[in-house]
Amino acid sequence: MTASRTSAGELSALRRLARPFGALAAVALPTLYVSAVDPNAPGHYPTCPFLQATGWWCPGCGGLRCVHALSHGDLTAACHDNLLAVALFGVLGVLWVRWAWAALTNGAPPRIAFGLRGTVALLALLVAFTVFRNLPGGAGLAPPLV
Repeated sequence: MTASRTSAGELSALRRLARPFGALAAVALPTLYVSAVDPNAPGHYPTCPFLQATGWWCPGCGGLRCVHALSHGDLTAACHDNLLAVALFGVLGVLWVRWAWAALTNGAPPRIAFGLRGTVALLALLVAFTVFRNLPGGAGLAPPLV
């Protein structure tokens, strides 16, 4: 009887982990592509429309290069390409671990309350990052031109 309970418990745990691991696979597949196809080589990816229209780096500019550098273990280049993306990836990693742990232990995903203040703070951070990386003093936060 305990063998059937154990296998049923393991099956239940696997079912609860299906969504976190499905999300991980959905992120891993494009990451593998960006890891294999270098964004630093011209012609592989489209140019950012914001950069084309304004000449300014948007908050996402350098994100593919950042992912490529991280997938090759180059944290310094990743931080230079898009420091905000590196920080975001760290936060998302922690949130994924919390989600997987919650799915494994109790099955309920953790609740994240962001609210209006959090949204305004995030938008202010994005605007500040965008402006600063386009100023001469923030040139170190801008990805290199290809």
